[in-house]
Amino acid sequence: MLSPVVGSLIFLNNRRLAEIFPTSLRDFWNNWELRVAVVVSLSMQIFLIALGSRRKYIARDWLTVLIWLVYLSADGIVNLSLGVLSNMESTDEKGLVNPQYVIMALWAPLLLLHLGGLDTITAYSLEDNELWMRQLLGLVVKFSGAFYVFIKSWTGSPVNLIVIPMFVVAIIKCGERTWALRFASSDQFRKSMLPRPDPGHSYAKFMDDYTSKKAEGYNVSLEPVIEEASVVLDRPYKALGNTVHLDTVILLDAAYLFSTFKRLFADLILSFQDLESSRSFFQDAQTSWENAFKVIEIELGFMYDFLYTKATVTHTYIGSFLRIISLSSTVLVASFFAIIDKNSFSRIDKSITFVLLVAAIALQAYEIVLLLSSDRTVLWLSKHKNLLLGHTNQTISCIQSWLQSCHVMPSGNKRWSNSMAKYNLISICLKDKPIKFSGFLKFLCIYEMVEKNQYKVVGTVSPELKRMIFEQLLLKSRNPLDISISKKLCALRGSHVLKDMGCFDKIGWSVESEFDQSILLWHIATDLCYDIDLRKSSNIIGNPICDESKALADYILYLLIVCPFMLPNGIGHIRYQDTCAEAAQLFEEKIYIKTDRSEACSALLKVNTEIFPSQVKGDRSKSVLFDACRLAKLIQSLETEDQWTTENKWEMINHVWVEMLSYAANHCGWNNHAKQLTGGGELLTHVWLLMAHLGLTQQFQISEGNARVKLVLS
Repeated sequence: MLSPVVGSLIFLNNRRLAEIFPTSLRDFWNNWELRVAVVVSLSMQIFLIALGSRRKYIARDWLTVLIWLVYLSADGIVNLSLGVLSNMESTDEKGLVNPQYVIMALWAPLLLLHLGGLDTITAYSLEDNELWMRQLLGLVVKFSGAFYVFIKSWTGSPVNLIVIPMFVVAIIKCGERTWALRFASSDQFRKSMLPRPDPGHSYAKFMDDYTSKKAEGYNVSLEPVIEEASVVLDRPYKALGNTVHLDTVILLDAAYLFSTFKRLFADLILSFQDLESSRSFFQDAQTSWENAFKVIEIELGFMYDFLYTKATVTHTYIGSFLRIISLSSTVLVASFFAIIDKNSFSRIDKSITFVLLVAAIALQAYEIVLLLSSDRTVLWLSKHKNLLLGHTNQTISCIQSWLQSCHVMPSGNKRWSNSMAKYNLISICLKDKPIKFSGFLKFLCIYEMVEKNQYKVVGTVSPELKRMIFEQLLLKSRNPLDISISKKLCALRGSHVLKDMGCFDKIGWSVESEFDQSILLWHIATDLCYDIDLRKSSNIIGNPICDESKALADYILYLLIVCPFMLPNGIGHIRYQDTCAEAAQLFEEKIYIKTDRSEACSALLKVNTEIFPSQVKGDRSKSVLFDACRLAKLIQSLETEDQWTTENKWEMINHVWVEMLSYAANHCGWNNHAKQLTGGGELLTHVWLLMAHLGLTQQFQISEGNARVKLVLS
């Protein structure tokens, strides 16, 4: 982080370097560099406030890159501007304070306001929250520089006086941001989730009673006393009557569950009662898969707001009070600046100051509108029915309709991208999407990055896929809640399905290998089986179980290649590149293939795989290409040897992929799930939270009650 002092040194150095340019050009830049920097700083804040939170539900790389560049540059622009201000000559030829410097000094707190006034994006990544102390120290240095500029410009004029309330607004805004960063840091977040210290029943007093009664001659025995906790979900909207809208009901359920399950993001343990309560809700016949995924979507939206925005500050009474002070102070300063005598200032400086003040008011008003359109506000409106004269639903609908008509709320109040990226190994090996200027890109060392983006296909998570995942996980959760059973269910990645369907002896080897190897084996095998059935009958296209199985196969390969940190540790990248190299070698030998996927699949299936490839090649190459071909042939043989139908085969493939997906979700760390919230969200994260709600997690206590004993005298 650059300080104003460092910025000043850079400025002075640039002045020396600038001597190579013509005098007229240097004079022009010296007169305009501060003005340009201030306008650029304002433009960056408008961009971040308008688009900062949209990365929650837009899964586009270009948006991520733009936000990253602007977020990092915003701080540097402020440093540069304060450095220029602090090094400017504040007096004229007569030794009096220059009016131009007086009005420019008003820009200093407005620049600091830019740094602190970001409600929609306080942190770009989780690491920014951990560095809140550095952020605080940087702000202290910046405020010191701005105050130095203020002292240099002091003449006692009205413009000097209105700088003071703007400093107050800047302090409030920057304080809010620092507090939000601090509260979202892992240590503070974890501390906020910890229960109060509980020493339990006094053991010393109990033993004193035990000893005294025994000394008195009583036969003392112990009798257990078990205090059972209720496991019924106490839905908070019951007290609101029958007029609550369904969407509001789902929102209230999500808020209630989030208050407990946000502990997962602090890597804390859930209680037995918490999981039983959640299971009772998700296993309820009235809870459909649509509502289940909506609840999880809202919960993850709350988590995003907590980690990356000012939600922890703005959604409080103190935050609302500070917002009123900030907005009213800015309006007062703008109004006062409009009526004071400004004849001594240049027209361009007056115009820039007006733009900065009006923009500050507009952006704060925009933030208030966003606050009103948030889920938290809808929750508040729903819980304060009496304040709204019994017209909760009508009030909420009117507010939301007005906001949507102003094009402020996202369409349909989107909370995540509802998308999943896909990779297909055979398409990559065929190079059916050739990359231009590959040599130049390799020279720049960005060819692999461009290639990954070129072959990535982003699709929508279909309702059918959500239904399949929910139903299969719901079926597993029917077992009694026990940590040993939960551990076994969390460790399943296909073997359970193959055993149930009676084909483990034939293809069980494919799911007992390392996880990254199983992913590659089943990805290629699924692709080959899909191509075989497609050639036999075009009816396979549009068949939900076939399409969604292939979509899952491509999605998990994407995770293996692009997001390996979300999967268990392994040598997946080595296996992937060796497999691609072997496939490319085969396709080059078969000149007729070119870019025809169907011909490529046929060529792979024609290779004789009676002997295991490892016996022929050894284990130097980690390629699994022909092992996958062998697996595909064995899966296809189930239709003839075991008299399966095509539907039976694809049901088995689908169940294997759902088990692999759930295994990957449960073995991904909470911090990696949290990181993906800023890229539109991942289906894997939704599955992880769904599994936790259904009790398919290892993060819970074994105890079923608060057991203790009492003395029984005889």
